[in-house]
Amino acid sequence: MPELMKNKINEQSLYELATRINQIDPSFAVRAFVSDGLRGPWETLPLKARIRKIALTLGQSLPQDYRRAVSILSQVAAGYPPTVNGLSLLCLPDFVEVFGQKEADWDISMAALEQMTPIATGEFAVRAFILNDEPRMMRQMERWTQHPSEHVRRLASEGCRPLLPWGQVLNCFRQDPLPVLKILELLKADPAPYVQKSVANNLNDLSKTHPELVLQTAYRWYGENEITNWIVKHGCRTLLKTGNAQALALFGLADQESVKVADFRLSSASIQLGEDLNFSFQIEAHKAVKVRLEYAIDYVRASGKRSRKIFKISELTIKEKEKRTYARKHSFADTSVRKHVPGRHSITLIVNGAKLKTLDFEVMAAMI
Repeated sequence: MPELMKNKINEQSLYELATRINQIDPSFAVRAFVSDGLRGPWETLPLKARIRKIALTLGQSLPQDYRRAVSILSQVAAGYPPTVNGLSLLCLPDFVEVFGQKEADWDISMAALEQMTPIATGEFAVRAFILNDEPRMMRQMERWTQHPSEHVRRLASEGCRPLLPWGQVLNCFRQDPLPVLKILELLKADPAPYVQKSVANNLNDLSKTHPELVLQTAYRWYGENEITNWIVKHGCRTLLKTGNAQALALFGLADQESVKVADFRLSSASIQLGEDLNFSFQIEAHKAVKVRLEYAIDYVRASGKRSRKIFKISELTIKEKEKRTYARKHSFADTSVRKHVPGRHSITLIVNGAKLKTLDFEVMAAMI
């Protein structure tokens, strides 16, 4: 099993951080900081709680003057190599979030986040500033879109994602996404893939609450250049998965009549928990057509209700009369984000948003 992300914040990483702080401020007590940070129910704390605990411990251990303390941490951040695992240093921007909200500290807090984000992203920390003073923070984000560092430009987009994983939900932008779109407009042709992915993910977030606005934006942007085209396509992925007709049409995927599915079958009508579901099928085109192939699994939940999850197989152009055969497998092994339960499930083939064939199968408890 992969190492838990929270375990990147550990005694070793804290000791290295403390040592680097001590090199700038010799009065900083290295061992006391590490001991205080790890004190209490450390092992049971989730990732964000560990980050906050270390930020608070920094607040107790550094000089009480915020400007002096954050200057020390900014110098520490500048001294880390770019290859450092930033997860272990998220306490740095979190310190700014916790202690740097005063009006008099605004400029130094913004400078600190700018300095820290290349090695420890400030995407979580900036959200508190947005909630505290949205217009001012969004003006700052707008300035960051022009920054020479791709990390800072990405912060401008990632920090205002309404549904950022692990971050505070920004309901203000779920209600009014226009301030976010203003930022994305400035980054829609950014040369850095790191920024491009963030812009696309932000657009995808917005599509869940304002699909029509995102579609208008997509139609306006699409065709400008290859970078923007990729951002639009990736940003519309939820709309494509849900079979939105306008999204499918934008990418030439609206033809649902020219592809026939045949020989859709399962290798077995039942599997045990932890096993793979193997399935195969054939498609044939009546004419040359662009095809998006997906399948949906209707999972049985513990409550007895079902929930659907859609998975992409392929997107391609096939010639007239061309046949393609596919064989795929889908795992029913438990993961950290999905627990499977026994019961009757179903799998559905989807072609260009159209649900064409459905087969049921039984998932049984594993044999002991």
